[in-house]
Amino acid sequence: MSDLDETKNSNRRLDSWKEIAAFFRRDERTVKRWEKERGLPVHRLQGSTTGRVYAYSDELLHWMKSPVPAEPLAPTMEPAAVDLASPAVEVPQTPSLRQVTPKQSSQNLRRRASDKVRPARRRWMIGALVLAALLIVTGGVLYFKRSPSRSVRQDASAGKSPAAGHTPNAEARDFYLKGRYEWDKRTPESLQQAVDYFTQAIVHDPNYAQAYVGLADCYNLLREYSEMPPEEAYPRALAAAKKGVELDDSSAEAHTSLAFATFYGSFDAAGAEREFRRALVLDPNDARAHHWYATFLFAEGHYPEALNQIELAQQLDPASNAILADKGLILLHAGRREQGVALLKQLESIEPTFLSTYRYLQNAALMEKDYPAYLEAAERVARLSHNERKLAIVKAGEKGFARGQGRGMFESMLEEQKKFYAEGRLPAYDLAQTYALLENKPEALAYLQRAYDHHELGLTSIRNNVAFEELHSDPAFRKLVTRVGLPALP
Repeated sequence: MSDLDETKNSNRRLDSWKEIAAFFRRDERTVKRWEKERGLPVHRLQGSTTGRVYAYSDELLHWMKSPVPAEPLAPTMEPAAVDLASPAVEVPQTPSLRQVTPKQSSQNLRRRASDKVRPARRRWMIGALVLAALLIVTGGVLYFKRSPSRSVRQDASAGKSPAAGHTPNAEARDFYLKGRYEWDKRTPESLQQAVDYFTQAIVHDPNYAQAYVGLADCYNLLREYSEMPPEEAYPRALAAAKKGVELDDSSAEAHTSLAFATFYGSFDAAGAEREFRRALVLDPNDARAHHWYATFLFAEGHYPEALNQIELAQQLDPASNAILADKGLILLHAGRREQGVALLKQLESIEPTFLSTYRYLQNAALMEKDYPAYLEAAERVARLSHNERKLAIVKAGEKGFARGQGRGMFESMLEEQKKFYAEGRLPAYDLAQTYALLENKPEALAYLQRAYDHHELGLTSIRNNVAFEELHSDPAFRKLVTRVGLPALP
């Protein structure tokens, strides 16, 4: 039971800044700032010359639940004082991972009790209306349309932005902060709720660039953490990100969101590279820019550079589960598999419902040909993402493994995949993977070509997919890698 849970039933006294910080799972610098700027109820011992303080848990809980102050808190909190891993990627023991928790701003912890979740139908209706307006404003966004080449200014002060320096009204800012809080959880439900909050922020302030960025970020992740198809998610992400850049070209966050959607939505690696570099020039301390740039470099097979960027992101935001999970993935492919698995396992023990951890552990199990572990991780992915198709495929794999070990598992999974593919409910890329694992190169290549013809998202991971390692020497496969826009295989 956590400190917060315990104090629901009993009041207790906290006798130092260290204990107060531990109560909130934050560093001492943050809670001291809260006391100075936000009225955190902290008491001082009379006559103390050493600055000794104390606080009562009931008062702290009441402070968290109190109405939102007129001047909102920053959308993110200061990083925790202790990093999870050093630049040398020394993975510490599990106890030190207590600091790895989802970021929570006190702004969001003190949400008004009257706020209620709106029905899903209304939420998506509002979101669709806003995105429809965006498509009209931006002249329409064609799915997977490759952006024309253009130079990117490297001067952070260059260009004129209609809303640069724009101050949002209090209502819009409040909805934006709530949206970021939900977005950071990265679950199907929280991302849908974040869409609602960001949409409400735009309704209250149509010139609020950051709200469009938040909306873009939701759609950038919904195709990964929910069943929203890429062809639905990426046009919305691109439209919202472009609107954010249009309103504030000096926003590093807007350029980062646009870079992500440009690569994964349009297969435009050159355009994405420019946008990422633009973002990092504008704000070298933007953790998300370093994080998503790392995943982009990883997709291109530039592992040392990717590891460097993910470590910079971790230093800037050491409490991010997403950064830690992606670091584990990069380590898996960068020749440091044991460290990668150790990091993912420790993250699993701290945050057992975080989807990416199991997706990457599934990759690790496939590398080791540990098929029971592979099936276990795959089932967790299916259940956490509420994907019934994936779950049915996993269950078929379990039966096949019981009959014929690894080959029986893949054969049974393939039969189930074919059914969903025939119904138009599964991408060709998934069948290509299974055929490759069954060492059926002709069929694997045929389905990869179908995936390319339909511009399927999975192709962005083609260089790093363990299933295709035996195809790396095949001329047709090597050509496909470059056609997708990725660097040629060595």
